[in-house]
Amino acid sequence: MDQGGSLINIIINTDSNEPIYEQIENQIKKKIIDNELQTGDSLPSMRSLARNLKVAVITVQRAYEDLQKEGFIETVHGKGSFVSARNVELFKEENYAEIEELAKKMIKISKTSSLSLDNLINLIKNIYEEDI
Repeated sequence: MDQGGSLINIIINTDSNEPIYEQIENQIKKKIIDNELQTGDSLPSMRSLARNLKVAVITVQRAYEDLQKEGFIETVHGKGSFVSARNVELFKEENYAEIEELAKKMIKISKTSSLSLDNLINLIKNIYEEDI
């Protein structure tokens, strides 16, 4: 029997360089971080999500496995996958620290290349607004 779980809206961009499993993974992560999906919420079964997205089950399986490794979801054999009680604030803090390190490297390279702060800000803004 295929367990449906919650219906979640995921958009697959076939023109993206990002693999489909990462698109699924990243959109589910964002829904958890934004509290659209909350602790204990049921996710669709791998089969039903694959069918809805018109992708292979193994693609959804890869996304779910990665989400489980990162602590975002828990899978209970025979019951399905659920949003775990992982501390989302900890995840945000870890990401902030990583962004801060990357920003320091970027600023160092920008200064070495005599790139103005305004040009750097415009570059970041343009990349941020791209559909990547």
